[in-house]
Amino acid sequence: MIEYRQNQPLDPAEVVRVFDTSGIDRPTTDLPRIAQMFDNANLVVSAWSDGRLIGVGRALTDYAYCCYLSDLAVDAAYQNQGVGQEIIRRIQHAIGEGVSLILLSAPSAMAYYPRVGFARADNAYVIRRKR
Repeated sequence: MIEYRQNQPLDPAEVVRVFDTSGIDRPTTDLPRIAQMFDNANLVVSAWSDGRLIGVGRALTDYAYCCYLSDLAVDAAYQNQGVGQEIIRRIQHAIGEGVSLILLSAPSAMAYYPRVGFARADNAYVIRRKR
């Protein structure tokens, strides 16, 4: 059985393990940066199986107008079982119907997001990070 938790403190090393096994591209060799990413997020939904972290959604939101889903990662052994979709559903529940959920997709995940309810936006812009 998979258990979901909201804003549960996470061990950065466990987050790195999930990131690395999920295929998501994050700076996993920089543990302090991973810790800072999660310390400063205000909405994190995590998935657990037998006490082990298997998935995570990290978001930044004002709970009034918009929410940026900055990370969605599921351990490869648990992919295609609805874990990511349930993390998204729980984030949507937490932010409410008046809040837009926004994300930037990795090229490899472009086909996934429309299947779980996201519409493609043609009006987004980004200034890329330098490191």
